[in-house]
Parts: sequence; structure tokens; C-alpha cells
Amino acid sequence: MTGGAEARNGTTFKRSSCPITNGLNIFGDKWTLLVIRDLVLGKRRYADFISSPENIASNILSDRLKRLETAGLVSRRVYQQKPVRYEYVLTEKGNDLKPILEAISRWGKKHCPGTDVFRPVDQPALRVSKTGSANSDFKG
Repeated sequence: MTGGAEARNGTTFKRSSCPITNGLNIFGDKWTLLVIRDLVLGKRRYADFISSPENIASNILSDRLKRLETAGLVSRRVYQQKPVRYEYVLTEKGNDLKPILEAISRWGKKHCPGTDVFRPVDQPALRVSKTGSANSDFKG
């Protein structure tokens, strides 16, 4: 998840200098984007992510959280010692993805009939103006 492809020996190599390609190498699959969406919406703990309506499998969730942490998009901190449990938060680098998620959300709402808008945990809903600008943090 360093912006390049991973070789069998664990080293990475860059296939392209295109910033879109390299960004998608880090966060471009469905499950990663949905985990980031949930973090933006205020979810922090493993059980919170598992309860999302897309029903992500626990092994996929664990993998995506590890990848996001390795890429520097998420930080993990202990919230319980016995048993050890973690919560996850977006880093500054991860928070820089919010406008991308907002744009995907607007596009989906416009072009995918019947889609719903998710609201942040303990936050007011985002309202998108007719010009397409958001007046709150995010809603998926």
C-alpha cells in the first residue's frame, strides 16, 4: 500500500507515475473506501465497522484496517487493556480523502436512483447545495 505494486518478495515497485493510479493502489477498492467512509462518519471500533449495512467480512475488515494503518491513513489506539481492543481514527492524510468521498456521494446520489445518504455518528446531516458544495463535514 505504498503506491506501487507488491512483488512476491514483499518489495514494492512503481508501475506508473500517475497520481490517480498510485492513489487507487492505496484506497481504490470497494471495502477500503467503505471503511474510510465509516471512519469519516464517526465509527471507531471494530464492532462499529462490522455493523455497517454492507456486511463486510471480519477477515476483510481486519486486512483493510491494517493496510490503512500501514499507508498512514489511519492510526490505531488502545481503548481497553484486557482483552486488548483498539479504536481507529483517520490521520491528517486520511482526512484529506473527505472531499473525494463527498464527490463520490454526490455522484452516486445523482446517478444511482434509490441510494440513501448515511449520516455521521452524533453529527448533523450534510446538506449539499444546488451548486454541489457541502455545508457540513460529510455524509456518505
